[in-house]
Amino acid sequence: MSLQMLVLLVPVMFGLMGFALDLGRLYLIRGELTQAAQTMAIAAASKLNGTDQGLTDATRAAQATLDDSTGHGNKYNFGSLLIGSSTGLLSSIASDPTYFSAVAGAIGGSSSADSGGADGTTAKYAQVSLTADAPLTFWGLLTLGQSRITPVAAIAVAGISAPLCTACGIEPYAVAALSADDTVDFGFSAGVVYTFGFQCTGGTTPTALPGATQRIPYLIIDRYNSASTIDETQQLYRIGAQGLLPAAPGSGTSSATPATTFGCVLATGTEIAWASAQPPACGTATVPTQVPSSVTQSMCGIFNRFDTAVASACENLVTDVDTLSTAYQPDTDLTEIADYTAYVGNTRRVITVPVVDTLSPGGPMTVLGFRQFLINPNQGDVNITPADQDARFNALYIGNPVPLKQGRFDGGCQLTSGPGKVVLHR
Repeated sequence: MSLQMLVLLVPVMFGLMGFALDLGRLYLIRGELTQAAQTMAIAAASKLNGTDQGLTDATRAAQATLDDSTGHGNKYNFGSLLIGSSTGLLSSIASDPTYFSAVAGAIGGSSSADSGGADGTTAKYAQVSLTADAPLTFWGLLTLGQSRITPVAAIAVAGISAPLCTACGIEPYAVAALSADDTVDFGFSAGVVYTFGFQCTGGTTPTALPGATQRIPYLIIDRYNSASTIDETQQLYRIGAQGLLPAAPGSGTSSATPATTFGCVLATGTEIAWASAQPPACGTATVPTQVPSSVTQSMCGIFNRFDTAVASACENLVTDVDTLSTAYQPDTDLTEIADYTAYVGNTRRVITVPVVDTLSPGGPMTVLGFRQFLINPNQGDVNITPADQDARFNALYIGNPVPLKQGRFDGGCQLTSGPGKVVLHR
């Protein structure tokens, strides 16, 4: 009896082992395809910035994850086959991402009319579908597996998140809302150019620069890290060139701001002005305003978004400015922009600023939310003027189309509009 059972169980055991091996390989390949699809979707969504060029860059970024010229292209079947390529037996297809304006359409919501094909101005979500042939070993002995392959598919959706309560890496140029009742744009008008000018008190208010509709005063919120090995001049330059800098826990700060919030701003939170960047007295027609040197140091960083050369006004203001200026590359589009959809740059000129209830250099300012502007060069030039006596620069209001690289949803804010970050939705 034992011998008979052994004869019967041996093929059964081998059959179960074969079933397990083939099924395991199918799950492995599906996992590899899913990971690759998620990588492609995130890469694509991170480039969506509300322009047609952003859509082109998104597709290029997605396909770049399959580039194996450096040996790091996404692969499947135990990492042996490049996705999108074919062999004598196996083949895989990696189509370009499909773009959607609503997340319901991207994840397949049956009630959504969004079926994909959103243009650059409306695309906010990227859907990636991958298919590949998986080899069959033991199942190939069965009638249903005679082709010795079976298709496996994976899909991923990435796109903009809900508005962030805590925005990190943004620019600390606080502006007051033109209308606190307007929770969508705070009174700013999309497509309108405004002049950012450092706040001054008394005297004659400086005028807007040519090409702008009005001057908007701003203050630099306090993020000075006194414990950093980088001096204040370089901190201001780096912030102007790239946005708020992170800081290690326990660094401390002159304004008692926790180190973990050095690089972030909380909506509904309160802020104070940078200690060495206090508003001066407004000048007159004959005696122009003279902004603090710390403000000019920040302007030197903004200048770096257009040129790696060192402006003459910055040569003796920022420590090691000659070396520092080469660490940041200018935007790839330096032209004056009147229609944001025509912008073809890499978003180096896009600034995300906190909008506050009122500008109060001596007291707390409550952050209402975050909005984005595109800095414009001077009229007929390709840079800005760090030596401007009012620290002015023109910026086109664009709303919040560009996803932030970092941020959190904590803080208890209830924002209905504002920039988000790229997250996986499926």
